[in-house]
Amino acid sequence: MAIFEGMLSQHMVAHITAMNVLAPFVVLAVPQFAVRLAGGGGGGLALATGLQTALLWIWHIPAMLGAALQSPSLMLTMHGSLFAVAFWFWAAVIRSIRQGEWSSMAALLVTGKLFCLLGVLLTFSPRAIYWQLALLQSCFGTQPAPLVDQQLAGLLMLVACPAVFVGAAIVAAKRWLQSAGLTNGWHPHPELR
Repeated sequence: MAIFEGMLSQHMVAHITAMNVLAPFVVLAVPQFAVRLAGGGGGGLALATGLQTALLWIWHIPAMLGAALQSPSLMLTMHGSLFAVAFWFWAAVIRSIRQGEWSSMAALLVTGKLFCLLGVLLTFSPRAIYWQLALLQSCFGTQPAPLVDQQLAGLLMLVACPAVFVGAAIVAAKRWLQSAGLTNGWHPHPELR
């Protein structure tokens, strides 16, 4: 990962991998535990969606991320809490998809939009938002420059999040349409029959 030389871009790769790759794969690999965690009904999904989004934004407030950078235990708490809530979110989403509920699509699209919004702020900010990172990077002379690192971190979010959340929403939409009986015998084009 030599391309991700900056602290924030490395941080973002870790978050994206843990929350959007590892968490859903663990849910799929350990379905019995995930089913118990997800519970029943859309309330669990709504709560998991709200908590995941809130935690992501709270941990990326400059003061919070700055504090985590200065405390290994707080950094571990941040990564652990984000992974745990992502695991819960994906367990609830996958349960909802398997039951053919439309709420999984809403949760995925809302979450994807709010994650992308953070990516947009990081990518298009005219200055480095995380002054603590800028200070650390200037002290240690790491490359790239703090603003470039921040923009790369935001760009990573803008590429990865829509791919994961929209991709999962497409799977959910297909499952929902099948469970509603709306795809039986229907093809979008005569040549596809």
